[in-house]
Amino acid sequence: MLVRHMPNHAALDDVFHAIANPTRRLVLERLMRGPVPVTELARPFNMSLPSFLQHIDVLERSRLVTSRKVGRVRTVRARPDRLRHAERWMSRQRDLWERRLDQLDRHLLALKAERVPERATAR
Repeated sequence: MLVRHMPNHAALDDVFHAIANPTRRLVLERLMRGPVPVTELARPFNMSLPSFLQHIDVLERSRLVTSRKVGRVRTVRARPDRLRHAERWMSRQRDLWERRLDQLDRHLLALKAERVPERATAR
């Protein structure tokens, strides 16, 4: 069965795509402490500035960051509200799967309880 992405999930897909990359996750971690000029943000990474800017572009398209250029300095700022959207989705999924696992646990315990009398009579 082919599952198509619903339009309202496109933004969530963009967020997960953006944070799937370790470089972009590190960039976001740094930006959570405050806005940073691109050249300073790129400094710890062993890549060319054009390559680094591709990561910034992905983060901007997912709206996890915004940037503003003043003169020759482009400063990047995190948008934590976008991560909260993904966090809410993951929380709902965790709640759903915890409920399902609890149901499975109860079912397995009930099956085990049903089998115990069988073993006692077999002796």
